[in-house]
Amino acid sequence: MSRPIVLSNNHLFVGLDNFGLVNDFYFPYVGQNNLTTARTTHHKIGIFVDNVFSWVNDGEWEINIKYLSGSLISDITMLNKRLQVKLVFNDYIDHEFSTFIRHIKIYNEADYSREIRIFMHQVFMISPMGRGDTVLYVPDKNYIYDYKGKVSLIINGKFDDGKSFDQYTVGNYNIEGKQGTYKDAEDGNLSNNPVEHSSVDSTIRFKKLIPSKGEATLDYWIIATENVYDGRKLNDYYMTSSLNDRLNTVNSYWQNWVNPIKSTELKNKDELINSLLIIKAHTDANGSIIASGDSSIFNYGRDYYAYCWPRDGSYALWPLIRLKYFEEAKNFFNFCVDVISPEGYLMHKYQPDKSVGSTWHSLIYNGRHRYAIQEDETAIVVYMLEQYYNESKDLDFIKSCYKKLIEPAANFMASYIDINTGLPHASYDLWEEKFLTTTYTTSVVQAALKSAINLAKLVGDDEYTSNWQNTIETIETNFDKLLYDQDLKYYVKGLILNSDNSYQVDKTVDISSLYGVYMFKKISLDDSKFLDCIKTIESTLKYPKPGHGVARYLNDNYFTFDPNSVGNPWILTTLWLSQMYLSLGRIEDGQELIGWVTSFSSSSGTLSEQRNPYTNTPIGVDPLVWSHAELVNTIIDLNTL
Repeated sequence: MSRPIVLSNNHLFVGLDNFGLVNDFYFPYVGQNNLTTARTTHHKIGIFVDNVFSWVNDGEWEINIKYLSGSLISDITMLNKRLQVKLVFNDYIDHEFSTFIRHIKIYNEADYSREIRIFMHQVFMISPMGRGDTVLYVPDKNYIYDYKGKVSLIINGKFDDGKSFDQYTVGNYNIEGKQGTYKDAEDGNLSNNPVEHSSVDSTIRFKKLIPSKGEATLDYWIIATENVYDGRKLNDYYMTSSLNDRLNTVNSYWQNWVNPIKSTELKNKDELINSLLIIKAHTDANGSIIASGDSSIFNYGRDYYAYCWPRDGSYALWPLIRLKYFEEAKNFFNFCVDVISPEGYLMHKYQPDKSVGSTWHSLIYNGRHRYAIQEDETAIVVYMLEQYYNESKDLDFIKSCYKKLIEPAANFMASYIDINTGLPHASYDLWEEKFLTTTYTTSVVQAALKSAINLAKLVGDDEYTSNWQNTIETIETNFDKLLYDQDLKYYVKGLILNSDNSYQVDKTVDISSLYGVYMFKKISLDDSKFLDCIKTIESTLKYPKPGHGVARYLNDNYFTFDPNSVGNPWILTTLWLSQMYLSLGRIEDGQELIGWVTSFSSSSGTLSEQRNPYTNTPIGVDPLVWSHAELVNTIIDLNTL
């Protein structure tokens, strides 16, 4: 299940599912320490009216989910025609405090006055598997306190008249034969059990007499802190303040953040702004940018996407840099300064706290020790630093990370060359599957070394630039000779190293090969090789109308439904082809691909990793930050023609 709503303040990240329910709650890092998980159903919302109970995910609610325009605030409508109840949610995370707030309008659509009870259920697993957590009711302040170690969660709420919840219960969740406290709500009342530990959950009840065709406003919040005393003060603040004013303040914060874009005349401006906000939601104050906060991938995979890949982070930053959002870029580059290895390379991926992330890359290939890296991830960070300087002219920042990041990374790339080919040594490809010297990685490495030389000149340090230039020239001499296939009329995927130091050619048609040559080697747009490669992509990887989407490479089987297909179309690869079409002046073809991407986004505008080629339903995580980054880049390209 996707996350059509993601909310963040760069410390706390919350993902809501297609029922508007909390399924991801990361704290204190965006993407690390998910205090709830999509492996099982968690937070619930229930309504009791006229002696009838209904959970909003029981199938009888009509639910529409979108964002408020230009803001990381939800706009969710839930309608139950049988109960004649409508709920409208504006959910947000306070930009100043790590508090998730649900501003709820409750509408009585019946023609008579009724008492409506709303039940808010929450379950957290602060410690592994939830063992050792404690949840208790605090009577003097009338709130629920859920804690373990340094994580404190305070759960409370109030109607617009200041009245808080009137009943509560806490208990065990999914252990010892107990389903959870939400079962206690289904008769309309709660048992007021005050404390429990181990695997725990809680439910609170708000009730309100609402007149015929009338409404009431309820604000519900979860405060996340590392110090309970700070949380108590914040709870007092919310209890005595206007939460409607707070909603407006947070909305103004986001409107101001996107205002430089809102004030311009752009094609596809709404989609661009929406994607920018989704990218921003996945950035952490510590500098990392996670690939996706959607933990539902864990239901059918081995791990989350909630890691910082240096490559994904760089691609996410690219459109922000182009639009002159520089703070996120500086934070990310400082993150890279802190995590780069002594040898000068970046690892596969990292956790937001800067520790090394999980990997499936072996240190052994053909019986020999190899670096378990994707060299393109090191290269693209250096390349992106030059893009940052070109837009910002921030020479002081370049100086601050030159010796710590740019120089060691460039020295590593210049030394990591195969003497038999004159090209970069084999590493794992950008799709994280094969160990070889790819056309894509070679293109990025060559571009990164050029960037390093340019940045070295800026800071007045040319100690190693001659060596970097020699490496560039060696790569250039061997590039087309070894990586372009005349018969295939395409740049091959790469060269596979054999145990005797010979190599074999992997001729798989992979769009990343062409994109690398186009974007990083800057091949001439009228070069016959480039034009032939476009035709090869169109005949092998591009789905015919009305599908339009583009697969990553021939016979890609990652989450593929049909083993006879070329592979599922990916959002980012489809947008890569769109960018190339736009560069060639094929404007209608480029716009057609943009239209295909945006027409199958979720109701809130989120973009998944892949699409089913026959039904266009989302596949993989949703949202995927890289998909949104490529949409913004493509829209920028469209508007700069």
